Amino acid sequence: MRTMGYRDWKLWHYLTVSEKQVRKALSLGAADWNLEKPDWTGRLRVVAKGRDLFIKLEDKTSGELFAQCPVESYPGVAVEAVMDSSRYFVIRLKDEGGRSAFIGIGFEDRGDSFDLNVALQDHFKWLKNEDDAKKATAELSKGPKLDLGFKEGQTIKINIAGVGLFLRRCNTRLSCRDLL
Repeated sequence: MRTMGYRDWKLWHYLTVSEKQVRKALSLGAADWNLEKPDWTGRLRVVAKGRDLFIKLEDKTSGELFAQCPVESYPGVAVEAVMDSSRYFVIRLKDEGGRSAFIGIGFEDRGDSFDLNVALQDHFKWLKNEDDAKKATAELSKGPKLDLGFKEGQTIKINIAGVGLFLRRCNTRLSCRDLL
């Protein structure tokens, strides 16, 4: 299991959002949300376990899991940015029973929302690179095998600068061992 981003982000707003508000928030923005009174505040962690990625909402003091959002692709249905701010998102929470709910989240600092975007993008870039490497390996294994070894009786001649002069001297003198 790897935690993306190397730190926990402070989750500023957690808002219960109806489906109608989700559509409105995505098309217009988070301005209609009651931003002064969040329903819950806590921390957000992006955690990858193998190929699976989760956004986990946790209690900021105890670290107890409040809710989680499995992210299958980014950008995608699970995480969508609102139109009027780079600090607010709508995420889809899912429980073990398969039920889902859309909520609005926001960050106090723009840098934290940027880090969330980068962590999500990095995970799916890593998956794409891993898949590309597997495909390249499979294509190489399908191709013909090159046999670059010597065949029986095959010889080669290598010319190395300066060695030829040494060997000619060896032939004219008593013994090459005397030169070494």
